[in-house]
Amino acid sequence: MIILPEASTADLIRIFIGYDSHEPVAYHALSHSLLSRATQPLSITPIVLGGLEGVFTRERNALQSTEFSFSRFLVPWLSGYSGWSIFMDCDMLCIDDIAKLWAMRDDRYDLMCVQHDHVPQEQTKFRGATQTTYEKKNWSSMMLFNNTRCTALTPDYVNTASGLELHRFKWLTDDSRIGALPQGWNHLVDYSDTPLEDTHLIHYTEGGPYFEEYRRCEHADLWFAEKDALDRPLP
Repeated sequence: MIILPEASTADLIRIFIGYDSHEPVAYHALSHSLLSRATQPLSITPIVLGGLEGVFTRERNALQSTEFSFSRFLVPWLSGYSGWSIFMDCDMLCIDDIAKLWAMRDDRYDLMCVQHDHVPQEQTKFRGATQTTYEKKNWSSMMLFNNTRCTALTPDYVNTASGLELHRFKWLTDDSRIGALPQGWNHLVDYSDTPLEDTHLIHYTEGGPYFEEYRRCEHADLWFAEKDALDRPLP
């Protein structure tokens, strides 16, 4: 009998992806892009509102552009406030090994993210949602949670805190608790100037190419190539 060495839980990359019923193809394409390039085992969990009945009770806000605008902040609770977890919006595409991002975890911080200076000029975004501008815009679209340090994010707090309190990380004691990640790990399509060779995670922030009006956005070809790979049957 061969006895395999016990895998370390640190080797399992826990990923939570915001799921929106209006764009299910986005979740599946992103999941495929992660799985096909990963060199460590992954646990991928979609954050689906239907699975949070009785936990996430917050009413839909008119300014919400996705179903996971606020439920994303339940990731530490969903992780049992232990270890680390990654959250990412579904309108992303990973073109590199996600283990490289996982290796950047730093216990000096409560949370890590790409710290954009993003000031959108347009008034609306995909599906006609109102475009809003605020400090730390898009920082929360991809986060590494140091879950043991994020116990303030209880279901009660996530259900009742204002949107700005959540997305501007007012639940942390101060901004020194936020670690900075390289820009290439949250490349904002048609905004960021990160060259492709330094880009690892593409974010179709205004709308994915699966929507007709964004079919010609930057890096749309990479998304369609991923979807084709997902659809392609085995020979």
